[in-house]
Amino acid sequence: MSTRRSLNSVAAGTISTIVCLLLWEGLGRLTGVRPIMLPLPTQILRELVTDWNWYIGHTLYTLMTTLLGFALSVVGGVLIGALVVGSRLAERFVYPMIVALNSVPKVAVAPLFVIWLGTGPEPKVAIAFLIAVFAVIVDTIHGLRSVPPDVLDLGRVLRGSWYHFFFKIKLPSALSSIVAGMKVAIGLALVGAIVGEFVSAQRGLGYVIMSAQGTFDTPRVFAALFLLALMGMVLYGALVWFERKAMPWRPDTDH
Repeated sequence: MSTRRSLNSVAAGTISTIVCLLLWEGLGRLTGVRPIMLPLPTQILRELVTDWNWYIGHTLYTLMTTLLGFALSVVGGVLIGALVVGSRLAERFVYPMIVALNSVPKVAVAPLFVIWLGTGPEPKVAIAFLIAVFAVIVDTIHGLRSVPPDVLDLGRVLRGSWYHFFFKIKLPSALSSIVAGMKVAIGLALVGAIVGEFVSAQRGLGYVIMSAQGTFDTPRVFAALFLLALMGMVLYGALVWFERKAMPWRPDTDH
């Protein structure tokens, strides 16, 4: 049933996308809008096909920095969330600092990462981590604090060690919330990678957008945006697949 529902969802999304592109193409040709203002889908496709090898290289670079930042945000977010829930001292002193740091616009601190880490992929990964980690922390805390009291009482009765209590009871119960945070974090990590490439980069789709902006190459900008949208959809779909595999008892997961 879930497989059929997924296929129906993919088919509906594909059809709606095709309809929107056809409307875009038709209205663009009727109104005669200039490519520098709004390129047609066929012009964007021609741009991608002409330099497909060049675009693949930049896409893979952005994908690498996004995945590294996302992976660090998941590991760091779960560890920090568990620390805040398990320690009253961390809740009082560490969590307010994290909230304050999250309130600072990441674009403002991005140049500092370039100064500290150089112009390689490291500052992009760091910015992606910084933007994405807070969502994982918040949902981890929510999940660990939402474990049913009956389950906690059962763990205390069985007198399991803290290790078994956390990994066998609390973490599995909080997995749904953690995955929800991961779904938000993957999109934020992609945003962070692009922000880092905007600030300083010679590779990546963010670099493609910035360089195309300087020459008013609007089709190239839209081609990069299309690849970013496609990347975000694929990464989100991968997390939905992971959610189904990790929690098969939940038939109503997102599609």
